[in-house]
Amino acid sequence: MSDQHQTEGPVIGPYQLSGRAVLAPMAGIADAPFRRLCEQHGAALAATEMTLASHGIARTAGPGTRLDLNQTIGLKAVQIAGSDPAQVAQAAREAEALGAQIIDINMGCPAKKVCKKLAGSALLKDEALVARILEATVAAVSVPVTLKTRTGWNPDNRNGVYIAKLAESVGIASLAIHGRTRADMYKGEAEYETIRAIKQSVSIPVFANGDITSPEKARDVIKKTNVDGIMIGRGAQGRPWIFEQVNALLEEKVIVPIPSLQSRRDIICDHLDAIHHFYGEQLGVRVARKHLSWYCGDLPNSDEFRYRAVRAISAREQLQLTNNYFDRCLDASAAIYNQFPEIPDRGAGKKEKNNEKEDDPGKQGRFNQRKESATQRCH
Repeated sequence: MSDQHQTEGPVIGPYQLSGRAVLAPMAGIADAPFRRLCEQHGAALAATEMTLASHGIARTAGPGTRLDLNQTIGLKAVQIAGSDPAQVAQAAREAEALGAQIIDINMGCPAKKVCKKLAGSALLKDEALVARILEATVAAVSVPVTLKTRTGWNPDNRNGVYIAKLAESVGIASLAIHGRTRADMYKGEAEYETIRAIKQSVSIPVFANGDITSPEKARDVIKKTNVDGIMIGRGAQGRPWIFEQVNALLEEKVIVPIPSLQSRRDIICDHLDAIHHFYGEQLGVRVARKHLSWYCGDLPNSDEFRYRAVRAISAREQLQLTNNYFDRCLDASAAIYNQFPEIPDRGAGKKEKNNEKEDDPGKQGRFNQRKESATQRCH
C-alpha cells in the first residue's frame, strides 16, 4: 500500500484504523490472497469470510482455509454467523485464541441456506435472540465485537435503528449496515436514509455498505449519511485498487486514475500466483477464474482473453495467457504514441498554432480511427 494517501479512520475498541474504507467479508471471495491484496492497496480492515459457528472455528482453521490469518497485514478480524448464543460465543473464544483481534457477527447475509438456519439476516425477525447472541459474544471475549447487518427484514419492517441501539447497549464496538433489507437480497438500489438514521441514533462507528463502486460514490455516501467509513464489497471485485482511490479522494481531494496497464498486469499476475500457492494448482486455477473475469471488466478488448483464461487448466497457462494479453496491449499502446509523437514547444505563438492543428476535426478523426485499430489488436 502506498504511504502517499493515509486517511485517519474510525476507532474500533483500542484500534485506530488507517483509513475509512474497509473490505466486506464476502463469502467465497474474501479469502486470504484477496484480503491481503486489498490491504496492500489501502483497505483499512479485511475480515475473513463468514464461518458458521456450528462448524466450529478451531477445527476449520489452518493454512489454506478461510480462517488462515497468517497472510493478514493489518488487524485480524474473523466473521462468525450463528443462531445459538452459546455456539456463537464459543466460536468467538476459539477465534480469539487463534489470534483474532476483532470478532464480527454476521446478521446481514441474505442467502437462503444461511437464513434457513435462522442465522444471518434471518435474525432480524427475532430481536430478543439478536440481543442474546450479541450479549453472549461480547461477554465471551476480550477483543472488540462488531456487527454487520441490514436495514431490516423487508421494506415494511426496517428495524435497523432499533437493532443498532440494541447492539450499542450491549457493547458492540461498531456497525456495518448494508443499505437493503433481507427481502431485497441484492436487487434494486441500496438506500441510505436508514443508514443515516442509524448513524444519528448511535455513538459507535458506523460503516455504510451497498452499491459503493467508485471513489465518488464513497464520498457521496459519506456526505449523505455522515457515517464514519464505508465498506466495499462487489466494488472491489477486479478492482482492489479502489481503496487507494477512495483514500486519496477522501483525504487529499485527489482523483486517482486506475493503474496503468503495466501496473495492472503486475497486480493480476501477483494475485494469480498467490491464489495458486494458497490453494494448490488444481483448486487455485479454478478459484482464479472468477477473479480473472472480474479483472477483464476494466480491460480493453478482453473478450478472447477472458474466454481462454477461464478455460486454462494449469497455473502456468493462466499466467502465460495473462502476460501475453498485456504484452499485446502494451505493444498496441506504444504503436499509437509512435504514430503521434508529442509536438515540441517552440514558443508560445507556435504552441497555440499547433494546438489549433491538434483540434482539427479531420486529424482527430484519423487519430481515433488509428487508435481503435491499434487497440483492437489487444485481445
